[in-house]
Amino acid sequence: METSERPTFETEAGEEIYRYVERHGTAARHRVREVTSLPPTEFRDALEELQTRGYLEDDGGTLQVALDVGSVETYETDAFTYTVRPARQADFDGLVATIRDVTDEETYVVAETIAEQLLYEDTVTRHNTVESRVFFVATVDGEVVGWSHLELPQLEKLQSTAQLTVGVRGDRQGHGVGAKLLWRALDWAEANGYRKVYNSVPITNDEAIAFLESHGWDTEGVRKDHYTIGDRHVDEVMMAYTFS
Repeated sequence: METSERPTFETEAGEEIYRYVERHGTAARHRVREVTSLPPTEFRDALEELQTRGYLEDDGGTLQVALDVGSVETYETDAFTYTVRPARQADFDGLVATIRDVTDEETYVVAETIAEQLLYEDTVTRHNTVESRVFFVATVDGEVVGWSHLELPQLEKLQSTAQLTVGVRGDRQGHGVGAKLLWRALDWAEANGYRKVYNSVPITNDEAIAFLESHGWDTEGVRKDHYTIGDRHVDEVMMAYTFS
């Protein structure tokens, strides 16, 4: 299923099953049947329809939302080999820990908010009639060391723009991992019809601003004293990348 496609349902049973799985990230098939209290035949028919339409996939009895977000790519540096791929629910703990590592100095407020949202919702990927959320991760020996993220509103007036965040753990920076993650998200957004992605950072985050500028991002505006970091009021720099 493409994230630009709003899920629609033929039956109430199908909608109930999908909403439970989408809300929890992954769910055991037997648990979904118990929670929905559907008769076995009705549950099986509704689930088969969701799978046929490409809404859900069943991985050995574990149900999850089926989103087409791309392939696995492997890169080598002088120091290590890393993989960039779509995030899975199993990456949840490593993803939150990585975002918190990057935001520890309180210079990436948007990413801090995303970490809190992940913890509140307890799921990596979202796709419903209100919002979609896609993560890509970089891993070294299976450990998450970086991420890129797209927040994709489903409201029609906002469907052509997306919020993007990206970050890499400090001990893995300087090897091009952030650039690969950034372009993986940008390429995906362009391929799926988005005309612009945007991000906001405190004006004190010189590294992030320079990084985005070096990859073609422009400053669209500055909001004075938008953040409170420690005992200081700090300006917000609103940046964007527009596809030509």
